[in-house]
Amino acid sequence: MAGTSTEYIKHHLTNMTYGQKADGSWGFAQSAQEAADMGFWSFHVDTLGWSVFLGLVFLFVFRRVAASIAKQDVNAAPSGMQNFVEWVIEFIDDSVRGSFSGKNPVVAPLALTVFFWILLMNFMDLVPVDWIPALAGQIGEAYFGVPAEHVYFKVVPTTDINATMGLALGVFWLILYYSVKMKGVGGFIGELTLHPFPPKAIITIPFNLFLEGVSLISKPVSLALRLFGNLYAGEMIFILIAIMFGGGYALAATAGGLQLLWALFHILIIFLQAFIFMTLTIVYLDMAHQTDH
Repeated sequence: MAGTSTEYIKHHLTNMTYGQKADGSWGFAQSAQEAADMGFWSFHVDTLGWSVFLGLVFLFVFRRVAASIAKQDVNAAPSGMQNFVEWVIEFIDDSVRGSFSGKNPVVAPLALTVFFWILLMNFMDLVPVDWIPALAGQIGEAYFGVPAEHVYFKVVPTTDINATMGLALGVFWLILYYSVKMKGVGGFIGELTLHPFPPKAIITIPFNLFLEGVSLISKPVSLALRLFGNLYAGEMIFILIAIMFGGGYALAATAGGLQLLWALFHILIIFLQAFIFMTLTIVYLDMAHQTDH
């Protein structure tokens, strides 16, 4: 791993990036600067890999529980996992009923998927910051001949703005789709141009469009930045605490206590950010279904 504190932090905050290099060839970045130079059309392989893996874990667990329920005897006692899944589904269902006034069979499954997928990605922040990156460095050095300090591997997808923005844009597309579907193209355009100021004069239309346009665009931006900012800050604190372990026995002992305290507090953030993202998704979709105006 990197020698100085600055290099250590930079190493842990750099994604495993695959893209086009300066010489025109494609490959993995060997430095943080090279990763940055690859630009927009590069891929954060670690973010994509962990996102897909954790999504599959969610699908596997819930599919397995659903299959076991279908096969079990009606008088059989439910397993602990079944009780947990049923409790989660009931919790999500209550949240949807409390925040969504329309009728759409997609909203509850979407809320369940958003909540659990983000929760699993957030939970990766509780894995000690050096374990998986160090293992990735050893594998890269042993099997691919790449020095460990040039192997970058982040394990928390939600500390990558690309992941959180991707989630937010997915929700934003649904907002636009259901806004047009429920209100029609004319109704959606009217919502953007005729509110909040009454259409007594054409001059109010640009002001309405500006205000409503900012409100509309702020939805995915706020979803993405809120989730990214909280998890990125949490990961940064874990990294700073990890640096203290190299400062002698006294600092190491202090770091151990701080790490435990921050991990316990961070569990609240992990759940809270997943819940906020889910709740705002439900609320925004509810607003998209409203036709009162």
